[in-house]
Amino acid sequence: MTVTVPGPTLGVVGGGQLGRMLAEAAAPLGVEVIVLDPTPDCPAAPVVRDQVVGDFDDEAAFRELASRVDALTFEIELADADLLDEVADEFGLSVHPSPETLSLIEDKLVQKRALADAGVPVPPFHRVDDADDLREALSEFGSVMLKARTGGYDGRGNVPVHDESDVEDAIDAVGGPAMAEAFVDFERELSVIAVQGDDEVRTFPVGENIHEEEILRETVVPARTTDEVLERADEVARDVLSVLDGRGVFGIELFETPDGDISVNEIAPRPHNSGHWTIEGARTSQFEQHVRAVLGWPLGSTARRSPTVMANVLGTVDEARPARLGSVESVLAADGASLHWYGKDEVRPLRKMGHLTVTDESGEADEDAGERLLTRARDLRDGLTFE
Repeated sequence: MTVTVPGPTLGVVGGGQLGRMLAEAAAPLGVEVIVLDPTPDCPAAPVVRDQVVGDFDDEAAFRELASRVDALTFEIELADADLLDEVADEFGLSVHPSPETLSLIEDKLVQKRALADAGVPVPPFHRVDDADDLREALSEFGSVMLKARTGGYDGRGNVPVHDESDVEDAIDAVGGPAMAEAFVDFERELSVIAVQGDDEVRTFPVGENIHEEEILRETVVPARTTDEVLERADEVARDVLSVLDGRGVFGIELFETPDGDISVNEIAPRPHNSGHWTIEGARTSQFEQHVRAVLGWPLGSTARRSPTVMANVLGTVDEARPARLGSVESVLAADGASLHWYGKDEVRPLRKMGHLTVTDESGEADEDAGERLLTRARDLRDGLTFE
């Protein structure tokens, strides 16, 4: 294909931090971005061409967005897949990843069934429509993680269940159709950011994810595991992509067991929090790759520039209040450190407000690089305060 700049205008359903970073990556390519989001002056608003204010299932808002762009994508699974398909067809636009893929992924049970049917390794799972179903899963698997089939993120909609005394409360907490997944005795959590282009697939180096309270805190690249595990994780991620239709970036979360086995935890059909390290740490960021992929442009290099650690900046307040981050000078003065602020007006407990990365300027992935960078990233992150 022939690519010229200025390029097309890309419509993005969702205007949160992912939409913001997509627009930041699109601008140097000559691609303008218009987002649709229900929050006026959403985080992406300062860096995009325009925002259409509307809910993620607002037909009029979707049609307005489609009438003003040359291609469509999304940065949030709450986007209405059927409506995306409808307006794309009506206005003659491409939409990537495909609405069918979005429908498959947004329901965790449908997602797991599709992966299992394709021979992709996943933890044992059980459909849960009521308390009896959950009791059956407990009897079969022992302790389980009860997951809402739709809408859950950052640990929301996930409830650990260890015995029958937890069943009723867990069902009430999830509040709808769910899936019980057997607890995995994992050594570490990994993720692969994979890119599906027009006729090629590329993967970024495997990252190691550190969670607390079901929320991602840090990602270490390269992951601190064996070469054999890294190779297997990449192989499984590529197998996952064979199940999914459409171009774009996919965040694929994995479990590594003590025996070195790999299974798929969850998939995001969009840039992913565990891929934020790529902005400073890779030749082409996950956000630029997503723009390239959904437009059908050639993909960039996924090679790592240097060992990198990403640390999320979460709300450390007890209750919601206007967002103002202090002690930023410590990050700005640190060699190899970069700060990304998401532009959210309000800070809430454990809300993702930004992230920082720390890179090893030597570029050498020595045995201690991950631990050294992780300690440094945590120290810098923990020195930030909400005033």
